[in-house]
Amino acid sequence: MSLIKKSNELVLPSTIKMMLYGQAGMRKTTTALSAPAPLLLDFDNGVKRVNMSHLDGVDIVQITSWDDVDEVLKEDLSAYKTIIVDTIGKMLDFIISKKCGTRQPQVRDWSGINQEFQNFVRNISNLNKNVIFVAHRDTRKEGDSTVFIPALREKSYNSIVTELDLLGYMEARNENGRVKATVTFDPTERNDGKNTCNLPAVMEIPTILDAQGNPTGENDFITRKVLKPYFAMLAVKQEEQKKYNALIEDIKDNIALITDAESANDFASRIDAFEHIGNSKPKARELFARKVGELNLVYNKETKKYADAV
Repeated sequence: MSLIKKSNELVLPSTIKMMLYGQAGMRKTTTALSAPAPLLLDFDNGVKRVNMSHLDGVDIVQITSWDDVDEVLKEDLSAYKTIIVDTIGKMLDFIISKKCGTRQPQVRDWSGINQEFQNFVRNISNLNKNVIFVAHRDTRKEGDSTVFIPALREKSYNSIVTELDLLGYMEARNENGRVKATVTFDPTERNDGKNTCNLPAVMEIPTILDAQGNPTGENDFITRKVLKPYFAMLAVKQEEQKKYNALIEDIKDNIALITDAESANDFASRIDAFEHIGNSKPKARELFARKVGELNLVYNKETKKYADAV
C-alpha cells in the first residue's frame, strides 16, 4: 500500500493544539479555561489571579518542580478533554532548573533542554486531548516595525509553532470609549498568528463578570467560538472522506467480481458511471489494472477490449 495519500485519504485529527499569547491582564488564562473539561497545569502560579467563578469544576496542578509534570502525566487523565499549559515560558524555566540547577544554562545545555521540551510537547500531544499553551507577549524587530510574538526562546518557539493548529494574539482595544478584549488568529504586520479554519480576523472575547466580579455568563468562548467552527470544518472533511471510503469499497466489491475478460469489459464500460470523488477514478483504474494483470487478460488496442489469455 502506498504511503502517498490524497487529501480525502488523510487521517483527520479529533483534537486541536493552540496557543494564546498577550500582555499581562488580557484574561489569557480565563479564556483558555473556556475550553471543554480543562486540566490546568499552573506553572507560574497565576491561577490565584483568576476569578473563582471561572474555576468552578476546573482541576488544577500547581507545578513546583519538573517532577510534578512527570507524575501528573502518569495519572488517569481520561476525565479531561483539554490540557492547559500556563505559561509555556515558565514551563521552560522549570526544564532549565531540572537540567542546570541554580546556574545559568550554557551552550552545551541547550540541546538537552530542547530535547526535554520537545519530549513534553510530544507526550502531551499523544494524550489525544485539546492542548492550549498560554504565553506572555514579547517583541521582534523587523526593519522599522515591531511585531508581537509569544515570549519564548526562538528555537523553542519555532519548534512548537509548526505543531500548532491555531496561534492567537490577545489584546485590549478601546472602541468608542469601551475597552474590550479581542483575539486574532490571523498573522498581521504587528503580530504572529496561525488560522487554519478561517476564523474571523478579529474576535471579541466577551466580558462575563460585572463590576463586582460576579459572573454574568458562561465561560465558553473557546468551546463555542473556536473549537465548534474548527471541528465543523473537520466534520465536513470527515463526511467527504466517509463518502470516498464507501465509494472505494463499492469499486473494490465490483472488481472482486471480475473473473474473466467478459466481466472485465463490463466493469471497464461502467467505470465512468460511478459518482467519483477526488482521486477515486484513477484509484479505480489502478485497482482494475491490478486485477486484469492477476488474471493475465490481454488488451486489444484495436477493439479496446480485453480477451482471456490463450
